Amino acid sequence: MKAAFQGCGTALITPFLPDGSLDETALRRLVRWQIAEGIDFLVPGGTTGESPTLTRDEHLRVVAITLEEARRERRVPVLAGAGGNNTAGVIALAREIERLGADGILSVAPYYNKPTQEGLYQHYAAIAAAVRLPIVLYNVPGRTSSNIEPATVARLAKIPNILGVKEASGSITQMTDVLAAVPAEFTVLSGDDALALPLIALGGRGVVSVASNEIPGPMTELIRFARAGDWPAARRLQFRYWPLFQMNFVESNPIPVKAVLARLGYCQEIYRLPLVPLSSGAREKLERALAAVGLAAAK
Repeated sequence: MKAAFQGCGTALITPFLPDGSLDETALRRLVRWQIAEGIDFLVPGGTTGESPTLTRDEHLRVVAITLEEARRERRVPVLAGAGGNNTAGVIALAREIERLGADGILSVAPYYNKPTQEGLYQHYAAIAAAVRLPIVLYNVPGRTSSNIEPATVARLAKIPNILGVKEASGSITQMTDVLAAVPAEFTVLSGDDALALPLIALGGRGVVSVASNEIPGPMTELIRFARAGDWPAARRLQFRYWPLFQMNFVESNPIPVKAVLARLGYCQEIYRLPLVPLSSGAREKLERALAAVGLAAAK
């Protein structure tokens, strides 16, 4: 399983219908497209999937649909989101995801509580003790206000079923410190498309990508080139899709990526509050970025 969550994994959006319910048809279509384009693994039920607004039943349904499609087309590993700021609640969700047959869980650091480093360690240690699934930590301090420091990641890496970290601090310095602190077999993934290439150059194993919702084939290819050491080919794709990487965060994720997928015909541009559609100014910037990377035409 250590190799299962390497390469390019898509942090899947969750499509909704106009009445606010899950759009299961759109989700299946999106997952099938991802698989057909060669994605390495799939990540349903994460923050890009608006997980804080999903009910427990909806969250599990999203994971179940992804698993069904992943196993129907070809065997693609599924790393399901199971995180939050209530350790007992995360454990309950992780156990249900384990029963569904997911291959692993991605667990975001507790938000709002602002735990200490010891609190973060104990949180993840408790989850790891409660399930047998492989666990990938998710560090995104810009959204959680809690930073899993490199020394804490190294400490957690000693727990057998904690096999990696999605590092989204946005800091190359922190990424380097993490890679220097953990064992060679520990998987460090970028949580930022723009930093995936430099992270791989430092020894990272891939990315949990937002952009691969929109460009699964090219994003997977970029990561494979980088992992193979074909830096000229990887840089060409990095530069080509750089405007998209930037514009995916012109407003809070997943607002822009859902707008793009709606433009491409893979979902409707529907969000759950407190997320709202793109502002007119941001939409104009996004349209220019789409034109620059060749995604302007709707499917």
